[in-house]
Amino acid sequence: MNLKSISTHVRHWLEIVHPSAFLLAAQLILLLLYAAFEENPAGRAVISSFGVAVLMLVFWAVIRTPAANNIARVLAVPAFSLTALSAIFPSNPTLPGWSSFFEGIFYFYAAGSMIAYMLEDTTVTVDELFAAGTTFTLFAWGYAHMFMVVQTWSPGSFVGVTPGQPVTFLELLFLSFTNLSATGLGDIYPASKIARVLLMLEQFTGVGYVAVVVSRLIGMTMVRQRSRRA
Repeated sequence: MNLKSISTHVRHWLEIVHPSAFLLAAQLILLLLYAAFEENPAGRAVISSFGVAVLMLVFWAVIRTPAANNIARVLAVPAFSLTALSAIFPSNPTLPGWSSFFEGIFYFYAAGSMIAYMLEDTTVTVDELFAAGTTFTLFAWGYAHMFMVVQTWSPGSFVGVTPGQPVTFLELLFLSFTNLSATGLGDIYPASKIARVLLMLEQFTGVGYVAVVVSRLIGMTMVRQRSRRA
């Protein structure tokens, strides 16, 4: 098998396989990188670089859904550019806020695109099950980035485990996951009105996602199993 044939097979495989599983795995790896390297300046550069790769996977996932690709491109360009600039110039005080803003918007659009992908038919595939998990993490990351925007533009909006110190992105991501899943551990809490409004919106998103999308997938899975037994 020559190189051209291998390239054709790989391209055909990528066209068939939905990238939601790869995106979910990359996001989980990014969590581990935050836990291991967030306090190290060199490690933060590694995190930012891997974050760019995750954004590429997000874009790949979006263009494989029924969403409008032109909108995805418009949102992806500033998200890619500002994330890359944040990795190159980590000491710039304005880049993190703008980078998080565009990343958050891009993640929300990607989550909506994944929901459209899951709702476009009446069957449940393995890809759609991965997409369900990926969508949850996209919402969590999107709100965490918006929390970072609020903290950057309005310092003191969140109070963390170390009072008087800015809450790290990992802590904001932890808050986002606990809030979206209705766990609510309470060790990080909003101190400003806009922060509280964002948390309420995320709670509404989490409840709505489980009630509408996840319950639909579970219902269709049960119907398929019953039809097989009949």
